[in-house]
Amino acid sequence: MHQMSAPESPSVTDTSPTALHATLIGWFADTARDLPWRRAAARADGWAVLVSEVMLQQTPVARVLPAYHDWIRRWPTPADLAAASPGDAVRAWGRLGYPRRALRLHAAARACVERYDGAVPRDVEELRTLPGVGPYTAAAVASFAYGGRHVVLDTNVRRVLARLVGGLAGAAAAAPTAAERECAAAQLPADAATAARWNAALMELGALTCTARSPRCEACPVGGSCAWRRAGWPASDAAVRPAQRYDGTDRQARGRLLAVLREHTDEPVNRAGMDAAWPDDVQRARALDSLVADGLVEALAGGRYRLPALPMP
Repeated sequence: MHQMSAPESPSVTDTSPTALHATLIGWFADTARDLPWRRAAARADGWAVLVSEVMLQQTPVARVLPAYHDWIRRWPTPADLAAASPGDAVRAWGRLGYPRRALRLHAAARACVERYDGAVPRDVEELRTLPGVGPYTAAAVASFAYGGRHVVLDTNVRRVLARLVGGLAGAAAAAPTAAERECAAAQLPADAATAARWNAALMELGALTCTARSPRCEACPVGGSCAWRRAGWPASDAAVRPAQRYDGTDRQARGRLLAVLREHTDEPVNRAGMDAAWPDDVQRARALDSLVADGLVEALAGGRYRLPALPMP
């Protein structure tokens, strides 16, 4: 898998938690990308962080940035989004993919208005009551927006800790395990504000340096403390997942159908308009039925369709 010589590294060799925290957080302060949801004004009420975390699920930063800017400009608070229709949210989602996230974010905005006076809650358990917010997203918002001390385990963090602490090439399981959570908790600084910065730094290290396919170990700020490096970079014994095909799939068909509906803001689209979006009759019908079942499309009388105008029950 990964073959490296042992170049000189600028990293420290002190493996104490305090030294690791200071080194990595210092690296983050100097190296972190200037992402809009990381700025102090954006973090103040949690909304920008929540929007970014939902958009970033299975979607790279470069694709998220334009949609994020448009979204926040249009709906700067949960109340602004809650006052819009779910169809507006789906339309604004554009080509980010996995458009049910737009519906969940709209539903979360409504929940913030109805349960929390229009604010994004600070408490992890309250955050988890919001539609579409699971353990990772709740911890991320509580940590990155509000400076709470929480274990935040995304793909990047899991890989960094597997290498740095476990001496493995990557996380062994598809989903976080209890052992991984215990490891992350053991590394978490005691001070809440420091813990929040540590979480962000771990995530950034995984995104920029300790990457999945071509890690830049020679540039790692904590490479001298890395158990994987000390072990000689052993390869992973996990099976390599094949790349997911997109062309010709139901996902692509659904995207084409949604694109037609996004273009029609004033009136529903008739059956002929939907038929023109995808050539395969059977696949088109299946994709359309699934969009209706997911609440992304409303089927109207007379064989017409539109984006959802009313919130899902």
